[in-house]
Amino acid sequence: MRTPEATTAGARRHRIAAMALATITVLTLAACADMSGIAPANRLDTTAPTLPAYVAGSDSQGAELVIPSDWWHAWGDEQLDRLIDRALQGSPSLQQAQARFARQRAFSEAAGVSLKPQVNAQLDVLHQRYSEHGLVPPQLAGEQVNTATAQLNFGWEIDFFGKNRAALDAALGAQRASEADALAARVLLASQIARGYLQFARLNDQLDVARRTLAQRGETLALVRSRVGAGLDSNLELRQSETILPEARQAIEALEGQRQIARHGLAALAGDLALADTIQPVSLAALPTVAAPQTVPLQLVAQRADIAAARWRIEAATQDVKSAKAQFYPNINLAAFAGLSSIGLGQLVQAGSLQWGVGPALRLPIFDAGRLRANLRGKTADLDAAVASYNGAVIDAVRDVADQLSTLGSVARQQLQQQAAQVAAESAYDIARARYQAGLSTLINVLTTETAVLNQRRLAVDLHAQALDSRVALLRALGGGLPAELPDARKNIAENDDAISAHALFRADRSVVPLSEVH
Repeated sequence: MRTPEATTAGARRHRIAAMALATITVLTLAACADMSGIAPANRLDTTAPTLPAYVAGSDSQGAELVIPSDWWHAWGDEQLDRLIDRALQGSPSLQQAQARFARQRAFSEAAGVSLKPQVNAQLDVLHQRYSEHGLVPPQLAGEQVNTATAQLNFGWEIDFFGKNRAALDAALGAQRASEADALAARVLLASQIARGYLQFARLNDQLDVARRTLAQRGETLALVRSRVGAGLDSNLELRQSETILPEARQAIEALEGQRQIARHGLAALAGDLALADTIQPVSLAALPTVAAPQTVPLQLVAQRADIAAARWRIEAATQDVKSAKAQFYPNINLAAFAGLSSIGLGQLVQAGSLQWGVGPALRLPIFDAGRLRANLRGKTADLDAAVASYNGAVIDAVRDVADQLSTLGSVARQQLQQQAAQVAAESAYDIARARYQAGLSTLINVLTTETAVLNQRRLAVDLHAQALDSRVALLRALGGGLPAELPDARKNIAENDDAISAHALFRADRSVVPLSEVH
């Protein structure tokens, strides 16, 4: 019988052993979780984006401006609507973006599997000869027998340190980034078709001017021929006049070729080259001039799909870093199995063949030659790259808006000057015709004056097309009218990461935070 002193001494030894084991465990964990010196170097640019002072039309206070997702319908052109709708349904570039999103969604589903218990069934049947000199019972030595195992296996990795949860959040972030990329591809495709359609209309209008130029030069040549016949001009003037007719025809052929290329481009963007033969000529005059907004709220930049995608990539990279850190800590698994195993198939279903087992398993990284630290450094570098990419995307987006606002202002001022020049040219042409009809001037003066008018009409077409094109480019720069299903980049932000969570551009209620409020 043990004495009280012996019992006390034994309890003391157990306590000392437990404390020693706990100390060793803590020291081992501390050694394994050595992540010192590895931290992100980049931070989100928290400066509210602004446009240069000389760029007019910006409003950082957040004036109301709603861009519908089908903004091109404002032109009321059924042919344009048909081309864009066809492209949004079957464009290969859009299908590729959607396929990338579907693939990333599958990756997210696969990442979520690690958070759940796994059960699988096992059935093994083996015909085997046992060695006569092995570690087997004598009655089996040298014998050929059948062995069989039929059982269920259960496994569950208990995610104490959040490694698998972070991996899932990283996959979800990448999935939402790919969804935003697909939306960005949609906006880009619609704007490309609209801008291509404007260029197609510009070429049609330029062809009208070129045909009138050809007719005018034909009249000039006929006049010179009559003057040569009357002895009023020499063959030199005739030869000089004859050169302008082929030049006019060459200009028409060049425009025709460009118009065909524009048709092919529109059909290719729509995803069906057969559409090229069905695209009918259209004039810029048939397209209403959609007024540009007087002020542009810069917070709309936050609604751009490429900005949302960059923001979600930060979220994915943040969760990757979290998962990499969790790999420094132990993996705790719970495993169990239950089934039947026997030597000889006839005994497999007997009660004595039952076997089962259950128990935890601990895997602790102690020395891995720096693999975990190298992995963490790589994931941290990915986070730095994602933050830098986001900052760059915001700068590029604001620059894009500034470019389009500057272009719109410049084109508007050019149009004022061109209109004044065209009014003067038209007036001079009217005077020349009146003088000719009164017998005070020659037809050559009338035709020469008309040349200036045609040049101004050609310039007017180009400026009109450029003004419409800049409006489309501005709509795209401001997000292009994204649908309401744009993924919310605030939802799963890591709250313990001050460099990331404090500067999201999106509120949880899906409303947009003005960039001027980001601090």
